[in-house]
Amino acid sequence: MKAAIIGGGVIGGGWAARFLLNGWDVAVFDPDPEAERKIGEVIANARRSLPALYDKALPPEGTLSFHTDMAEAVKGAGWVQESIPERLDLKHNILGQLSEMVPEDTVIGSSTSGFKPSELTANGARAIVAHPFNPVYLLPLIELVGNPETTGKAAEILRSIGMAPLTVRKEIDAHIADRFLEAVWREALWLVKDGIATTEEIDEAIKMGFGIRWAQMGLFETYRVAGGEAGMKHFMAQFGPALKWPWTKLMDVPEFTDELVDLIAGQSDTQSGHLSIRELERLRDDNLVGMMRALKKTGTGAGGVIQRHEAGLPAPEAKDLPITGDRQIPVSWTDYNGHMNETHYLEAGSLATDEFMQLIGADASYIASGKSYFTIESHVRYLSELHAGEQLTIQTQVLNGKGKKLHLFHFLYGADGTLAATVETLLLHVDLTTRASSLPDPEVQEKLESFHTAHEPLGLPNGAGRFVGQRA
Repeated sequence: MKAAIIGGGVIGGGWAARFLLNGWDVAVFDPDPEAERKIGEVIANARRSLPALYDKALPPEGTLSFHTDMAEAVKGAGWVQESIPERLDLKHNILGQLSEMVPEDTVIGSSTSGFKPSELTANGARAIVAHPFNPVYLLPLIELVGNPETTGKAAEILRSIGMAPLTVRKEIDAHIADRFLEAVWREALWLVKDGIATTEEIDEAIKMGFGIRWAQMGLFETYRVAGGEAGMKHFMAQFGPALKWPWTKLMDVPEFTDELVDLIAGQSDTQSGHLSIRELERLRDDNLVGMMRALKKTGTGAGGVIQRHEAGLPAPEAKDLPITGDRQIPVSWTDYNGHMNETHYLEAGSLATDEFMQLIGADASYIASGKSYFTIESHVRYLSELHAGEQLTIQTQVLNGKGKKLHLFHFLYGADGTLAATVETLLLHVDLTTRASSLPDPEVQEKLESFHTAHEPLGLPNGAGRFVGQRA
């Protein structure tokens, strides 16, 4: 699979990273002599953050190449993404050339935030709108507008790389999401111009309030909750009349005078000028990963997209012992030194136990039927440091799988194959209806005993059966 990226700015670089880290080969065409450096920095940020969303490893990276010839860049590509500046004449020129260079079954997407498909194709070019949100490698939303057959095909491809396509029903200027942003932006400009609030105070109002709510409920669901038990009808009856009040200036735009531009730029410099753009990007990415991982636990919003994408990622191939963990260490698992915090070694072991339970059939449906394994004792040995962004691989040995007991020994390896920790865990099979210990179902017992039989010749691993304070 190959994607061609035409235009390597912030958005084009984000597209390149999203495809590349999901196993696609990526060819970039951009005449900017700094394109390779700029895209390299974007991809470095993506490598640091995107895999941290998942508890499984993403596919092996594809091959990244840079080209000075656009025809060479798009040769053999199944997806071509145009991300050049928002000038219709430029887009007509580039999209027209691309339509002649690639087969009809190749998706040609435009990252345009404002132009409609009918405007993009007015001179005969073949393209759909595929409008992403920055950072493209983290935020899943993509607005698709255009030919239904092509947008349908595009949606399937985008889901396969962990994105959430939203097909817009009708053409409209600025599509859907940017129309909301434009309304908020207009009002914010007036608030600054009229001296009501500074740029920092406006950002605080968003960050500390509705911004958090919108991340997991959106607009209408948030207002439904605000209506209390009576729901949306009550909310609209109560607050609908307020729409006639002169609260906003949405249809007016303050004149962009030099004074207003200087005022806003000066306040913005005071607010966050002490950080470089790259530092701000990394701060943004770390916060997004933390919030999206929290949403992943409940399957809400963007978290649901990650859940579905992760479920389709291939399981790692087992060698001598089954691999029960293969993932990148997220920043949220580390302390102020960038080292993995001790509590997350145990969490990694717990996730490995969950993965092993699935291998023997004690999965979600088994638990729903009223049976599961409960952890009754664990012991962690810390042998080496692990760091944010490092690949963590876990292998599991069954020490005992007979009767009601499940005795596991997890080996936690760092990126260089060094044994960084071990987690020894003893579990007991429980009937969830009686909350008493019980024998597992025969199918589960059979699979468990097969693992135990295979692992028994390995003997007890070093460190098994240790206790806290025991001398080496």
